[in-house]
Amino acid sequence: MSRRTFLTARWQNLILANFAIPEELLRPLVPPGCELDRRDGACWGSLVGFQFLDTRVLGIGWPGFRNFPEWNLRFYVSHQGQRGVCFVREFVPQRTVATLARVLYNEPYRSARMSMAVTDSSDTLTAHYTVKWQGRVHSLCAVGAKPAVRPAPDSSEHWFKEHAWGFGTSRGGKLIRYEVNHPEWDVYPVREFTSDVDWAALYGPEWAPMNGAQPASVVLAAGSAVAVFPKG
Repeated sequence: MSRRTFLTARWQNLILANFAIPEELLRPLVPPGCELDRRDGACWGSLVGFQFLDTRVLGIGWPGFRNFPEWNLRFYVSHQGQRGVCFVREFVPQRTVATLARVLYNEPYRSARMSMAVTDSSDTLTAHYTVKWQGRVHSLCAVGAKPAVRPAPDSSEHWFKEHAWGFGTSRGGKLIRYEVNHPEWDVYPVREFTSDVDWAALYGPEWAPMNGAQPASVVLAAGSAVAVFPKG
């Protein structure tokens, strides 16, 4: 794989709300050569909201496209022993960013009205993300205690937040993979979490059974600088 960096940015204050997902919802979305990655016998998906900051593509930071929120639904797979993530849908506020991601990576990006708000106090950090889609506002909000801590390598927090690979499917039906490099993330122990999400509106009617589901866990990760390497 080429080591020329495609994208650099800072991904910060990431909410990961983690749900056990019925296998029949995920199986049609698994890229070729990959298999669902399980923990405690279950397949998992995460609703993720975060800050996408100081974004540069091929070293260039474009005005108006450097700082924005992202909201995605991702699930977990492995390919030849490499653990990684796949995406059901990803939202960003800029139409241009969404279009480029679909064209270059065939990733399921959509543009929508969005907001991000982070409040950093002496003893807590609060992150709040929204996306307006299908006529309503969907939201994720988490409050974490400070200071941030480093979860153990065998913890569920580590399992959900640490992945070096993204996988997808090309328009020709072949596997796409790309590498994401970042240092290990600390987390803020979550004190409070609230959400207002219509799964069917965001991801299609087949996801309606997830409406009303409560996450098995929530991670609030501090984040860091990241580097994304080209698809291969």
